[in-house]
Amino acid sequence: MSSSDFRHIAIRTEAGKAERLFRAAVSAFCSLTRPSRREIAQLEDLTLPLFDEVSVESRRYVAAALSECEYAPAALVRRLAEEPVEIAAPLLTRSNALSDIDLIALIGRHGLPHARAIARRRELNATIADLIRALEKPTLVKTRPPETVTKLAPVKSAAIDAAEDKRPAAGEAEENARRRLRSMMRPAGENAAINTFLGQPAYVKLRETALTGNAAFFQTALADALDIDFATARSVTEPSSYGALLAALKALDLSEDRAFLIAVAVYPGEFPHPQAIRLFLDRYRLLHREAALDKVRAWKAETLSRAIRGNAAETTSGEHQASNSDGKAASLKAS
Repeated sequence: MSSSDFRHIAIRTEAGKAERLFRAAVSAFCSLTRPSRREIAQLEDLTLPLFDEVSVESRRYVAAALSECEYAPAALVRRLAEEPVEIAAPLLTRSNALSDIDLIALIGRHGLPHARAIARRRELNATIADLIRALEKPTLVKTRPPETVTKLAPVKSAAIDAAEDKRPAAGEAEENARRRLRSMMRPAGENAAINTFLGQPAYVKLRETALTGNAAFFQTALADALDIDFATARSVTEPSSYGALLAALKALDLSEDRAFLIAVAVYPGEFPHPQAIRLFLDRYRLLHREAALDKVRAWKAETLSRAIRGNAAETTSGEHQASNSDGKAASLKAS
């Protein structure tokens, strides 16, 4: 089927239009050797509005078809990946359209069923694999074997005892998972994000402090990265929306995936569904870096203005105290 056939599917009218159109559009798309960006966008525009109208069987069919497609549309794949694992499994197991951040988000939202499907990926990030293993066995409870078995079984070696002692105790799995999550998206080699103002890597410190869940730690790191005071950094992250933080991350010239990882750590409630993630990425792409730098310069100017006002107040206070001291000294001499 040619690309022109794919484009003409959208205007056909027949019985069961939504169901047949959904399947036929994806089938036609998968037959394209190298679809253009326009054709990818056309498929998303056509299928996403139909998504809630089609049957589970059609969703399962489309998920299986797109799992083998090299240039699968990311938005449609992410929407299908949110479905129950019975539908999403082929994509979770094989699709290249799901990034490491997508996989982490899916595990966080859907838990073990999705995690087990993701674990079957051929080239899975080792950190995600470790995270899934930690979720699989959050606690390992030791049980005493029956007395008769104990008498017949050989004595365990000290090495096995030591290994068992190192198994995660109750409550440790969550911290282990958090630690593994912090290690995601580490820059390869020296290719860390460069702080525009200080000329030093900034991304790692921002990511680590954001993932602690402690707002003050992250605000301090942001103040250092942008060369602003703590009060300004706090005003950037305290509002209920991430608009100001978006400008800060753009000014630091972070890539989309790194900016999103920090934003979702600071504002987890802002990303309850894939559409919210897509909105963030669209806003981040459309924000011109020079406009973001202008906003940061305005913050720096306000920081400087506050410092000047503070120094002026201190100087006035000092002069007033000195004047009072001279007056007292003069009165003492006169007496």
